[in-house]
Amino acid sequence: MKKILLLLVILGAALGALAYWYFRATLLVDRGPLYREYAYVANGGSNTVSVIDLRTFRLAKTIPVGMNPTGVTANALRNEIYIVNAGSHNVSVIDAERNQVVATIGVHGQPYFLDTSPDGKRGYVANSASNNLSILDLDHRVVVATIPVGVSPGKAAVTPDGDTIVVSNRGGNSLSLVDAGSASVRATVPLCAQPEDIAITPDSQEAFVSCSGSNQVAAVDLKQARLLALLDVGKTPAHLALKPDGGELVVSNFDGESISFIEISSNEVGGTHLVGSKPARALVSPDNARLYVSNFGSNAIAVFDIDFGRIVATVPVGSQPDGLALTPDANHLLVLDSGSGDVTVIEKRVPKKFEKGEYFLLTMIPVGLKPNGIAVKAFRMPPPR
Repeated sequence: MKKILLLLVILGAALGALAYWYFRATLLVDRGPLYREYAYVANGGSNTVSVIDLRTFRLAKTIPVGMNPTGVTANALRNEIYIVNAGSHNVSVIDAERNQVVATIGVHGQPYFLDTSPDGKRGYVANSASNNLSILDLDHRVVVATIPVGVSPGKAAVTPDGDTIVVSNRGGNSLSLVDAGSASVRATVPLCAQPEDIAITPDSQEAFVSCSGSNQVAAVDLKQARLLALLDVGKTPAHLALKPDGGELVVSNFDGESISFIEISSNEVGGTHLVGSKPARALVSPDNARLYVSNFGSNAIAVFDIDFGRIVATVPVGSQPDGLALTPDANHLLVLDSGSGDVTVIEKRVPKKFEKGEYFLLTMIPVGLKPNGIAVKAFRMPPPR
């Protein structure tokens, strides 16, 4: 009798899984055969990029790139992905339609991230070991300008209006504001200690910069090139996540086991909440309601309800979770497990009978060693000629 019951349980689980994948396949047919939806994962320890098909949540391809890839950026206006290789000092250009490297652009010493202009024609890379900024022509895949900035620039971010490139100088405790039109430094703004991550408001008026060395976030007026405020947050602020509506900024305090909320309109800290051990990254849902936090030190994702100000779920994942991304429908969270070399897929759905909560571990996809960057790209293939 027990064997029969066990077989029924296994059969029920198998039928449930088949029904789920059949349902997903039915949805995919509705989007047409030319639709593609991929996640690109940089594996810093393997010198590769893993391509995950988000329609099936399976590994589609592994692409060799340069040494120690770190930054991954998807071009919003063309089917290209850019991989910044910190160890080989170059940028790999991946054609998303073929999922292969079609060009390699040399930059300068130890680049980590790339940002693209709103029109998709320019790329901006801060070179931390060369104290300069590389401007890339993405049409011709060449460097068109190299601009000296501050000491050890970590990140370059372009404003939504495309006019200014904001560069955080970790070694110089400053911010360089580069005019995109003239390709020259317009101003240098002194900041707090070890500025790193950058968040820019949708109106391009203000930038926020995390300073891990002084446990602060700097608010900077970009038009007048002046420091507006130094805001005390938790210990070692490592990452900034701006809500899609632009009303609040979320700070991940890596050594403070907390997140801090900054009110954009007043440049004030609205509150700080404990979320788990060593929060590394945060991601806000498109509806501004939920916040996902990767707790690097506790191998879990905290789901925080922004409206109610509390954690509503904790989902175990792989070892040392870091980078986060959402699928285009926002129903699946992708988590880079840097220690175990995989991507955990968490599904948000209405719970079935006897289930609790609304977040469930769907699958874990092996990738390469030390995954550290992720970007999602959804597009339709051009029709065959």
